[in-house]
Amino acid sequence: MKYRKLGDSDLEVSEISLGSWLTYGVGVEADKARACLEESFDVGINFIDTANVYGRGAAESFLGEALQARARDSYVLATKVFFPMSDTDRGLSRAQIEKQLDASLQRLRTDYVDLYQCHRYDQDTPLEETMEALTRAVESGKTRYIGFSEWPADRIQAALDMSGVAKFVSSQPQYSMLWREPEEEVIPLCAANGISQIVWSPLGQGVLSGKYDPDKPPPSDSRAASDEMGGFMDRLMQPDVLRAVQQLKPIAEEAGLTLPQFALAWVLREPNIASAIIGASRPEQVRENAAASGIIVDTQLFLRAERIIDEALGQVEAA
Repeated sequence: MKYRKLGDSDLEVSEISLGSWLTYGVGVEADKARACLEESFDVGINFIDTANVYGRGAAESFLGEALQARARDSYVLATKVFFPMSDTDRGLSRAQIEKQLDASLQRLRTDYVDLYQCHRYDQDTPLEETMEALTRAVESGKTRYIGFSEWPADRIQAALDMSGVAKFVSSQPQYSMLWREPEEEVIPLCAANGISQIVWSPLGQGVLSGKYDPDKPPPSDSRAASDEMGGFMDRLMQPDVLRAVQQLKPIAEEAGLTLPQFALAWVLREPNIASAIIGASRPEQVRENAAASGIIVDTQLFLRAERIIDEALGQVEAA
């Protein structure tokens, strides 16, 4: 496992990290989830990402229990705040950040998180109020650093322009061969300002694993077949996209990789990306994905793959 510095922080995070969206505490049984976590540490993953809203606290509670036997300084722990936790608890107000951070720490059974992230931008709260609350969270020692997820470039810039507040060190966008939007504005802006990307859905929620046959129903044990985990995949489960992904398999084989490893190596080719977050339901998935760290792939193979995917996505959008 290789490690990269997270923005202008002193955190060194594994190139592959373990996430818990739709999985731990929700769609994956506790024993399997614990096995994935153990495998992650065995292969050198040191970065665990979660959020208060994942299972309405269930993912944090699972991790709080599962991590108890490990030294707190042996892993990097990140969580998030924004989405509704009740009918009245949501957003990035001063009161919510303080309340939700304390609740997260209690569920995670720790005095601090290494990274506290704004899960989305809050249009209903002044940015100044949010940044002041995050700054207090850092100064209190409850989080070491702060980050954001899926913020528009103009709001990132507005936060950067503020003086006397804690500085963001991380951005968490969706990014994969199937979703390249951050390349236009977010990655260049962050790269120029000491902010690294922590990528979610680097395998397109499993579509880039190549396990989905365009002419067959999804495998019964897959995310797309799961009521708990498959609700966000409609855009990616298009026949043209699935056929294009199948065409990537021989290209990955040329690189000496499985298709998931090839797709993760593509993400990690970008130096501004500190880590790619995987969501695993079986330990063998963790092991296979972790092997993508540190791999150098011929750029021409990546370019061939990009052309195939771009053509398929263009057909979907045209339809």
